[in-house]
Amino acid sequence: MTNPLSSVEIRTTGVRVTRVGLGGAPLGGLYVDVGVEAAAETVLKAHELGVHYFDTAPLYGSGGSELAYREALRQLDRDSYTISTKVGRVLKPVDAPPQSEQFMNLPALEPVFDFSRDGVLRSLEDSLERLGLDRIDIALIHDPDDHYEQAIGEAYPALAELRSQGVVGAIGAGMNQWQMLADLAREGDFDCFLLAGRYTLLDRSALAELLPLCVEKDIGIILGGPYNSGILASDLSASATYDYMAAPPEVLSQTRSIKAICDRHDVPLKAAALQFGLAHPAVVSTIPGARSTTEIAENLEMAVFSIPADLWAELREAGLIPREAPTPAAS
Repeated sequence: MTNPLSSVEIRTTGVRVTRVGLGGAPLGGLYVDVGVEAAAETVLKAHELGVHYFDTAPLYGSGGSELAYREALRQLDRDSYTISTKVGRVLKPVDAPPQSEQFMNLPALEPVFDFSRDGVLRSLEDSLERLGLDRIDIALIHDPDDHYEQAIGEAYPALAELRSQGVVGAIGAGMNQWQMLADLAREGDFDCFLLAGRYTLLDRSALAELLPLCVEKDIGIILGGPYNSGILASDLSASATYDYMAAPPEVLSQTRSIKAICDRHDVPLKAAALQFGLAHPAVVSTIPGARSTTEIAENLEMAVFSIPADLWAELREAGLIPREAPTPAAS
C-alpha cells in the first residue's frame, strides 16, 4: 500500500508531488457550483491533511478554479505545495456568460484554443494573476487533440524555454487520450503527463503502450479522473457519469461486476479505484477532485484502506483487470 502523503520528485526537476493530490475541476464548478469560500476551505483542509499537490486550469470554470485556489493559497507558505496549471486556452471576454453542460455559474469569459508562443505566455501570465502567484511549478499543454502541430511546434518550445530559464519547474501535457501523449513523448523532452481517465479500473487503454514508454523515458504520469468522472465513486445508479457523460449500460454493468467483488472483500469501490492506478511504476500521483473537506478526507481514507491481494486476484480471474496490470501490495 502506498503512503498517499509521501512525495515523489518528477524526474530531476526538483518538483515534488504527493502521491495523492487534488484535482481542481470541481473547484471551478464542474456539475455543481461550489462557491469560492467552500472551495478555499477544501484546499486548506487538503493541505492541512498533507495533500501538497494541487492541479488547476484556465478551462475549469473559465478561471473560477484558479480564483478559488487563490483564496486558499494566499494563506499558505509558497514553498509548502506544488501547483500545476495549463496552457492552450486563453480566456477572452464575451458579452454574456457562455452556456456549459459541465461548468456552472460561469463568468463572461470564453476559453479559446491558442497553442501559439504568445498564447502560452499570455495564458501563464493570466494564470499567475488569477492565482496570485509569482511562479508555476508545472505547466501542462492542455487538450491539444486537434492542434498537435502547433502544440509541438510552438507551445512545447515556449515551455521548454521557460523551463530552461527556471520560470517553470517542469513541463508536460494533460489529455483525455493516451495516443497523442505517446506521440509527444517520442517527439519532445517532457517531464510529466496528466493522463485523465485512461488508466483506471474501467479503462486501462494506456497500459500497453504509453505507460511503458513513460517508464523508459522517465516521464511521470499524473492520473486525472481516477473515478472516471464519478462512476467509480457513485452508487451506480442510472445517473452515474462516465467520461463526463451519462454512463452507458455496458460500463454500468462492468462497474457493478467490479463492485460485487469489492463487496465480497468488504472493500469500498472507491478504495480499489484510487489505489489501482498508483501501483504502476510510471505513476507519480493521482488527483481525484473534491468539492468539500469531507470528500478530501474520504479520498485519503480510501487511499490507505487495506485491500487483500485476493481481491486483485479475483478481478484478474474474472477478466475485469488485465493480468499484466500491476496491483498494490497487500497491506
